[in-house]
Amino acid sequence: MQLSEFQRQIERIYFERDNARGVGGTFMWFAEEVGELATELREGKNKAALADEFADVFAWLCTLASISGVEIDDAVRKYAGGCPGCGHAPCDCSEKN
Repeated sequence: MQLSEFQRQIERIYFERDNARGVGGTFMWFAEEVGELATELREGKNKAALADEFADVFAWLCTLASISGVEIDDAVRKYAGGCPGCGHAPCDCSEKN
């Protein structure tokens, strides 16, 4: 599944409810999912549970993008040429900052 296809799927499932909730309320749900991902990363025992949490975080990120009018495909182009700061892959500017 391409990123844009995933974003459309999340819109079909959740857009109406998430849009009605608004960016602020939806962001709070996103933050909660990031916390659940953090817990799974810290515990690191169950790869399936960890994969589920990554999927949940990405789904909430996509719904936030959708209700904000942002296409995920467009957003990720920021990194198409490598590091946005230095243009290299791997980045060689992080050690300098």
